[in-house]
Amino acid sequence: MNIGIIGAGQVAQAFAHRAIEAEHNVVFSNRRGPDSLAALVEGFGPLASSATPSEAVENPVVLLAVPWPKIDTALRSLPTWYGQILIDATNGFEENGLVDFGDGSSSETVAALAPGARVVKAMNSLFMTNFVLDPVPDGFRRAVFVSGDDRAAKTEVADLFESFGFAPIDLGTLRKGGRMQAVGSTLAGHDFFLPWPAPRSFPAFNGER
Repeated sequence: MNIGIIGAGQVAQAFAHRAIEAEHNVVFSNRRGPDSLAALVEGFGPLASSATPSEAVENPVVLLAVPWPKIDTALRSLPTWYGQILIDATNGFEENGLVDFGDGSSSETVAALAPGARVVKAMNSLFMTNFVLDPVPDGFRRAVFVSGDDRAAKTEVADLFESFGFAPIDLGTLRKGGRMQAVGSTLAGHDFFLPWPAPRSFPAFNGER
């Protein structure tokens, strides 16, 4: 699979490490341009490359991995989306604390800024220090939560993280599930595990799909 990445920081690099390990191609991008990523790309090997953000989002799956204060600028500068999957790994956290989204969720805000993209919330609830560890330690699989309004997109993202070795768990919609896994929630920042081998069922939390 070819995966574009908006961002090149800790989250982007942790994801790229897992993706390349699973033999996916990754395309890093940032606002400074491809030349600024030359050393980073070289370190990741032949399955990594760099491009402009506009070029990176031409891939069928794109990871959004920039700090929340830069979300608006990053997404508004991109061309029109035409059904690509946008994995939202961000958290609504600013210098002064958590952003108040009212009855909504941070991922609904991301979706509004990327009309035409099929947004799936994933990866944001795990500390990257845990994400880079063995996803199958001691007979268990590390869980990764996914939420979204497009069932097919959620399934594709779940399959992607399963190819990394993780156990995907569907939390439901961007609003309900996104809020459950958002920074500040009871699920955020914790490591959860399922027995290995686990049934290939893509289990839903509270029965919601």
